Amino acid sequence: PSIQKVYSTLDTKQDIIEDRRIPASRYSSISIEKKIDNIFNSPDYVYKADVTIITDTEELKRRIIARNRNNIITIDNEYIPISIIRDIYK
Repeated sequence: PSIQKVYSTLDTKQDIIEDRRIPASRYSSISIEKKIDNIFNSPDYVYKADVTIITDTEELKRRIIARNRNNIITIDNEYIPISIIRDIYK
């Protein structure tokens, strides 16, 4: 039998992007969390997903590969704080 070791560095790296808190009066962070979970749990998600991320100031098209407690992580190792996301979709 073969033994496979898997290592993760997701929780050991420091957040690169400054976490700017924006009042969430117009947006529900729970629905954003649910949308992110749905993307990562969808049947067509293998290790990456092309998404559009809407913030208060810009629209980003990114290829995401993972998430930690506070950020979405892109294939280019960019950390996007979940707290600034207003909408996310494939």
